[in-house]
Amino acid sequence: MAIQKEELYHLIERLQEQDRKTAFDFLQYLVVRSKGKQGGWNDIDKAEPDVEPITEEELRQMNSTEGFITGEEAKREFGLQVDLP
Repeated sequence: MAIQKEELYHLIERLQEQDRKTAFDFLQYLVVRSKGKQGGWNDIDKAEPDVEPITEEELRQMNSTEGFITGEEAKREFGLQVDLP
């Protein structure tokens, strides 16, 4: 199924700003995957799902805005930033 680039652009334009960031990150992942440079993604894809319930502390941390950084900031911090052409 061929998708026209314009259709992708139109969908992205309709997204809210915070969702555009998610779309951007996912598109970066797809580009890296298509180049065969999945790195640890293969291991993650093969891993069994985590069925351990979330603890009260983990839930508190997830709902806290303290110390929150974006995925982009985390990738830069850990040297995982992907530079696209």
